[in-house]
Amino acid sequence: MRREVMVRRLHEQLEAQAPWDIAVVGGGATGVGVAVDAAARGLSVALVEAHDFGKGTSSRSTKLVHGGVRYLEQGNIPLVMSALKERGLLRQNAPHLVHDLAFVVPNYSWWEAPFYGIGLKLYDLLAGKYGFGASKLLSKDETLARLPALEPEGLIGGVVYYDGQFDDSRLLIHLAMTAADHGATLVNYCPATGLMKDAEGYINGVTARDELTGEELSIPARVVVNATGVFTDSVRRMADASVEPMMVTSQGIHLVFDRSFLKGDTALMVPRTSDGRVLFVIPWHGHAVAGTTDTPVDAPSLEPQPFDEEIEFVLETAGRYFTRPPSRQDVLAVYTGLRPLVKSDSKGEGKTSALSRDHVIHVDSSGLLTITGGKWTTYRHMAEDCVDHAITLGRLQDLDCVTKNLKIHGYAQGPVGLSSVDEHFAVYGSDAAEIAELARDPRLAERLHPDLPYIAAEVVWAARREMAQAVEDVLARRTRALFLNSNAARAMAEPVARLLAEELGRDEAWVQSQVSDFHALAEKYRVV
Repeated sequence: MRREVMVRRLHEQLEAQAPWDIAVVGGGATGVGVAVDAAARGLSVALVEAHDFGKGTSSRSTKLVHGGVRYLEQGNIPLVMSALKERGLLRQNAPHLVHDLAFVVPNYSWWEAPFYGIGLKLYDLLAGKYGFGASKLLSKDETLARLPALEPEGLIGGVVYYDGQFDDSRLLIHLAMTAADHGATLVNYCPATGLMKDAEGYINGVTARDELTGEELSIPARVVVNATGVFTDSVRRMADASVEPMMVTSQGIHLVFDRSFLKGDTALMVPRTSDGRVLFVIPWHGHAVAGTTDTPVDAPSLEPQPFDEEIEFVLETAGRYFTRPPSRQDVLAVYTGLRPLVKSDSKGEGKTSALSRDHVIHVDSSGLLTITGGKWTTYRHMAEDCVDHAITLGRLQDLDCVTKNLKIHGYAQGPVGLSSVDEHFAVYGSDAAEIAELARDPRLAERLHPDLPYIAAEVVWAARREMAQAVEDVLARRTRALFLNSNAARAMAEPVARLLAEELGRDEAWVQSQVSDFHALAEKYRVV
């Protein structure tokens, strides 16, 4: 999947004077999911992303593929059941990226075991044939065996249940590759600049600008899908400046520590925090990730920053449960994500945590089809719903959805042909063998930093096959260095820039600019 090939496809379609069936604006989980669904049905699809795939919300999740225990408590049974089914389909179709994870809810009061035990049995029941494992009560010793770093004083026991875990931006890149494998055209660093309209004022395409060349592009299409998440309303205003906003934004932060704060391979789930949410501490890529918060923000931004009170909240809440409470000095990285929430019909002001996580499909009077809301776990179902609507709206060929059983690019079960010391390569699935082949060159087999497992071959692969165009693309989303250890990622910037420059034909000035830009970015992922 090379970017220049994708841009060439846009030109070829234009020269053929054939409109695309669907043009998608937005390259996150929702937009790329729509591209996969539509292309797999046999429809022609073009997708433009203003920055890099997953630059926003889609790379900043809690790394869970789950039904949503909290939504169960809220009584949103349909959402939970849908998400549990989609969780099972994701594990089925992308086993190299989605796996089971045990979670323990520790009990420090006598009533917690029956209360949470019953709730999690219902969670198991709702999963049906898509279940990941049966929940059960644990003794104090069994709880500590699973969570050795847990505070033992006052501990009575626990409840274990099973959910899914994934690498969000790695899944997104493989979804983009899946879409491309089925004929879709996807271009990053290509922001939509306007919406084309016919004589009657009905939208019939998108204009965009290639940020790398400055070239203006026209993309005629029978249906335009707005899948821009927290930036949904800004695209809607391209069609009609007077539209009523439909989005509310909140942010959630995650703190990353070394694995010693968790130990073992089991996650901790705190079922009720002081703000009414749940808090997770999960093992991920050899580290421990703690989160999240739900804080309203006035307007979306591309690089949201954590509030100091959010950092303190996560530290204080997690610290109650561990023998060695984490401090600010222990934080290796902090990342912040924004949630695209659809406004409630209620006129009253309420907590953003109470807003539904269901997705919404909306058609403006101009014919712009917007899909927003939802959650990572349900991306496939959201895409199916969106493409069904697009087929009706655009009078497209009525083709059935095939993604329930569509293997995602890199599909692999079991070992991927690399030694256990290279287990981080598992996220590449069947592509791992090709990266191993690149690493036969001793220069490309070198680690980029001693604290992280990434090697130079992964940078070359990202440039050649995964459309990485910048140091940030490699260190934040093709690998997860920035999200795991901001200082280590900062130290990796220059060698990564030089490898990219060699692959992309960039000069020394570009290298220095990239390093400077990334150093500034990495500072935002540090807790000081």
